[in-house]
Amino acid sequence: MIEISNVSKSFGRIKALENVSFKVNNGELVGYVGLNGAGKTTTIRIIVGVLLPDSGDVYIDGYSVLKEKRKASMRIGWVPEIPIFEPDVKALDYFVYLAGYYKISPSEARRLGKELFERVGLSGTENRKLKEYSQGMKKRFALAVSLINDPPNFVFDEVLNGLDPEGIKFFRELAKNFKKQGKAVLFSSHILSEVEALADRVVFIHKGRIINILTMQEIKSMAEKKLIVKLDKPLEKIPEEINSYGVPVVEDNTLVIRKFKGDQSTVVELLLRQGYKIMEVKLEEISLEEVFFKLIGEQK
Repeated sequence: MIEISNVSKSFGRIKALENVSFKVNNGELVGYVGLNGAGKTTTIRIIVGVLLPDSGDVYIDGYSVLKEKRKASMRIGWVPEIPIFEPDVKALDYFVYLAGYYKISPSEARRLGKELFERVGLSGTENRKLKEYSQGMKKRFALAVSLINDPPNFVFDEVLNGLDPEGIKFFRELAKNFKKQGKAVLFSSHILSEVEALADRVVFIHKGRIINILTMQEIKSMAEKKLIVKLDKPLEKIPEEINSYGVPVVEDNTLVIRKFKGDQSTVVELLLRQGYKIMEVKLEEISLEEVFFKLIGEQK
């Protein structure tokens, strides 16, 4: 479990984080959503111990990142947005070097490295220098490194940025497998459709403050369905029965029913009986992006 407790951080006069608190439970995928500069990366760097908070603490399976850093660090894996490694070293040699921090012998590290390279889709690239790796390959290498001791917690910082569809699919399936294994996973992403598809809960951050934490079920309950029916001619009068399906609004030859409830086929049949031809029918639902910007709007 990852627990962020009242964490604050400033850079000079800029307050990057202000009393940030939330948890990621075992077997849970939590999305971390915010605009650029909202504080997502700062939070993640504090979680993994590469940046110290001004106040507050982070606990990894109960171990304080500030007071028990080694124990906490051993229990969390991290894939940064832009992995940085020694460019002129061969990938497997660098893996063996890093595995030494976990007191793994060179021979065992080479065996483990080949196994993990295959697992993350880098098999056959072990002897290439890291400067020859693409950005997506570097993220896969960072993942292989983070799996050296198979930690029970993971954080991914904008891991989907710059990946091709195959890479996105790989990390999506990986996150789902981590959840099945009971690992706690926190991931930030600008690709809100992926957050929507993966997350059990979503933590919304804006200007360094947590503005809401919602389960996907709660987000879906906020969703406002909207039925859009395009007609062959302007609707002269809204049939009385339409009012029972939501809040109808006429826009030229288009009928929009906000807060729609019921069966759209019955609405279509009703309009056909009124002598209209149906050109198009579309049911829209509020997206995670719309929820996010609604929450931001409430902060002003």
